[in-house]
Amino acid sequence: MKNINKYLLLLTLALSACGVSKDIKTPQAALPENFRNAATTDTTSIADIPWKDFFTDAELQKLIDSAIIKNYDMQLAVKNIEASQLLVKQVKWNYVPAVGLNVTASTSRPSDNSLNGLSLSNAGISTKHIEDYSANLSLSWEADIWGKIHNQNRATLAAYLQTAEARKAIQTNIVASVAQGYYNLLMLDAQLQTAQSNVRLNDSTLNIIKLQYNAGQVTLLAVQQAQAQQQAAAALIPQFEQNIALQENALRILTGELPAAIERTKKLNDIRFAENLPSGLPSALVGRRPDVKSSELALAVANANVGINQAEMYPALRITAQGGVNSFKASNWFNVPASLFGVVSGSLITPLLDHKVLKTNYEVAKVNREKTVIEFRQTVLNAVGEVSDALVKIDKLKEQQDIAAARVNTLQQATSNANQLFKNGLANYLEVITAQGNVLQSELELASIKTEHLKAVAELYRSLGGGWR
Repeated sequence: MKNINKYLLLLTLALSACGVSKDIKTPQAALPENFRNAATTDTTSIADIPWKDFFTDAELQKLIDSAIIKNYDMQLAVKNIEASQLLVKQVKWNYVPAVGLNVTASTSRPSDNSLNGLSLSNAGISTKHIEDYSANLSLSWEADIWGKIHNQNRATLAAYLQTAEARKAIQTNIVASVAQGYYNLLMLDAQLQTAQSNVRLNDSTLNIIKLQYNAGQVTLLAVQQAQAQQQAAAALIPQFEQNIALQENALRILTGELPAAIERTKKLNDIRFAENLPSGLPSALVGRRPDVKSSELALAVANANVGINQAEMYPALRITAQGGVNSFKASNWFNVPASLFGVVSGSLITPLLDHKVLKTNYEVAKVNREKTVIEFRQTVLNAVGEVSDALVKIDKLKEQQDIAAARVNTLQQATSNANQLFKNGLANYLEVITAQGNVLQSELELASIKTEHLKAVAELYRSLGGGWR
């Protein structure tokens, strides 16, 4: 028996040095030298800046802090990490033999015509019952010849790292979403203020037209048109107030809190970012963006699964041992050393009839690995596209903002001139109403463009992989 076990151990050591599968390395995704519309070719990136240093508004920082801690998606991600940590700790025990304690006591009454009954009679034993008492430790161990347990460990570790990357990805999305929602709230504040200011301006114009009507200088049509203009501006106020409340509720829920108002002192025009935001090199995305890193880890899981399924098709070497005390009488159960016994055995088990099923599972695992490679390349491509989109938005929205600001300035001057000319009788009421309507729309549009520009900056930060530091 000792020689057999010795040969089995040598065979285990020899076969364990043989690999049964080859891993596919992380593929080289197609990456440009620089992002399209990149303002600079600097190798540094805004994604390397911690989010508290990038979003410096104190009120916005409070919202983001709350979201990172209380947001339910983040809490679920943390729980997924905890579960994966437990699995990583557990899978390390796969190398350790399984040990069990068995304590049994049995009695049986064999038939007089059975082999056991006849044996008792021939042995001159008068009792009709056979008793057996046993207490033993059993040990079972499967040698990791083909690296199956090693691949199980790799797959579990990679899955754990994926959960960590998933938490980072959720945080980057939350940081950007809270920032964009906050900027949208500031935009609504600005638009509400614009509408209220325009209503006051229309009230002043309407009062003048009413005085002219009473003096017989204009018709009732002038009064009605001025009233309609004032009512159109007034109708915007409850609309903006409603949107403000909805945006506040959405932000509160995103931060894991009940719907409520949000305190803020900053104005939309107070938010500033640098003119040229460095995006870094596309090659850095692979190591910086959590979703790309998670896709890369998925390939490690797929590689391990191929190895596990291939190992299932090969013989398994199992060594078992059992030892303890055994007796046919309870009084002699723990009579040592007479009741001691021990058994050691080794076996090679290879699949036969289910080999086709195992072969199919292996081929499916290889196909899934190829799919993972495709998914990795697609993730990288989408990441580059998101960065490029954000860069072009920032560039073109800045141009639109400059044009819109110039238009607002022109229309504000035109409105002021129209009011002066109207008061002096050198312009009619239609020119005043038209100027006021134009300046209202242009100011609302400018606030919207400014907000879209700020949102594009937040999106660039997220798409580059910033926000999880």
